Amino acid sequence: GVHRQILLATLGCFVGYHLVKRTEYTHAKVDRELFEYIRHHPVDFHSSPEKKRIGQLLEDFHPIR
Repeated sequence: GVHRQILLATLGCFVGYHLVKRTEYTHAKVDRELFEYIRHHPVDFHSSPEKKRIGQLLEDFHPIR
């Protein structure tokens, strides 16, 4: 009946909430490890002297007609 639907909806919200929290924690942990690696190895991640603009990255447009 209705009480079973309410129970399962509550259970679904509870499980979903904890799965989202666990996923966010895992992503935060990976980000922390990545930033720590970048901090310890700055030579591998040097920035280019000039940034390319989007027009320099894309090919020239040639209309078909």
